[in-house]
Amino acid sequence: MTIRVVVADDQVLVRSGFTMLLDGEEGIEVVGEASNGAEAVALAASERPDVVLMDVRMPVMDGLEATRRIAGESPLGETRVLILTTFDLDEYVHEALRAGASGFLLKDTHPVDLINAVRVVAAGDALIAPKITRRLIAEFARQPEPGHEAATAALLDSLTDREREVLLTIARGLSNAEIVQELFVSQATVKTHVSRLLMKLGARDRAQLVMIAYESGLVAPGST
Repeated sequence: MTIRVVVADDQVLVRSGFTMLLDGEEGIEVVGEASNGAEAVALAASERPDVVLMDVRMPVMDGLEATRRIAGESPLGETRVLILTTFDLDEYVHEALRAGASGFLLKDTHPVDLINAVRVVAAGDALIAPKITRRLIAEFARQPEPGHEAATAALLDSLTDREREVLLTIARGLSNAEIVQELFVSQATVKTHVSRLLMKLGARDRAQLVMIAYESGLVAPGST
């Protein structure tokens, strides 16, 4: 299947560069470009892309609010948001992940890694740049919203011991193939557990599963 992408960035050269790079890849099609968050939301609604490549700092509406609107709109629930930022500790990235972003990349990411990231996010199969993403999640987990830890911890009560074990491996950034080796189970079994975790915890993708693991206290910030 062709992965349909919207590129949102207020810098024309950056936006055009990403568009040319992605459009040149087999199986990827850029279906729209946006110069601000409001345009990104409108394009997401009209084009229903698989992935929105979203800059954080843009005029009219920033990437954070645009992400929140795209992730929060039920008709757009299948659209994944991949955040692009200049700084790996951008203060907005914490909020963007909480708002529903599926991952993020630095703008100086190698072109091959960017292409792979779009494919991974479209598949909902793994976090992007696990080392950096886990550090960001751990950072905002140190500053939880009041009552949020208790609420997320309560969600874990419905999980089986094996599902908790799989959630821990996901929080460590392991892919399905790595979980197979870690837990000595089949690929089909891992996929079943991941699907059940998404359903039971009301998560859109693996990025949100990692956030729940941290916010519930199942994983402590800084732990491995």
